[in-house]
Amino acid sequence: MKVLMLLANGFEESEAIVPADILKRAGAEVQLVSVEDSIQVVSTHGIKLTADCFISEVNGDDMDALILPGGMPGAETLSQSFLVKGLVEKAVEKGIYVAAICAAPFVLGKMGLLDGRNIACYPGFEAYMPAANLTGEKVEVDDIFITAQGMGVSLEFGLKIAEMLFGAETADKIAEQIRKA
Repeated sequence: MKVLMLLANGFEESEAIVPADILKRAGAEVQLVSVEDSIQVVSTHGIKLTADCFISEVNGDDMDALILPGGMPGAETLSQSFLVKGLVEKAVEKGIYVAAICAAPFVLGKMGLLDGRNIACYPGFEAYMPAANLTGEKVEVDDIFITAQGMGVSLEFGLKIAEMLFGAETADKIAEQIRKA
């Protein structure tokens, strides 16, 4: 399984790193993709992360899932990128999972992809998706879309993606392993 994670300056650290860690434990190849002009992407709190490649270097043909971490202004940058929109559209055409957390669901909402769907997002961002159904759940799955409230549920978000890609048994095993004292 190949998972693309899109990173823009101002991404929320745990919303990227925790799901990436969970998915690597499940056996996924997680590719960190910079949407910036630099391979080094700076988080919302100033932590520098080196991506594996630039968005211009991926075409999405071999992706099995696409993840958009939140954080501002990262999510806004994602929403303005034609290359990001192209990868999202390709994922939707292929029927593969598109996961977005915190502010990032509004990227999908602005594209009209969440209209009529059950979603979770950071409080206040539902205003950008008036045709979506904010359920109040921490993590929500509706068809190929996995959305989550924010940084505080990064672990649950990562485990849900792992469950959808690898099955409940794999996700449960990882949850058990990481929660041991």
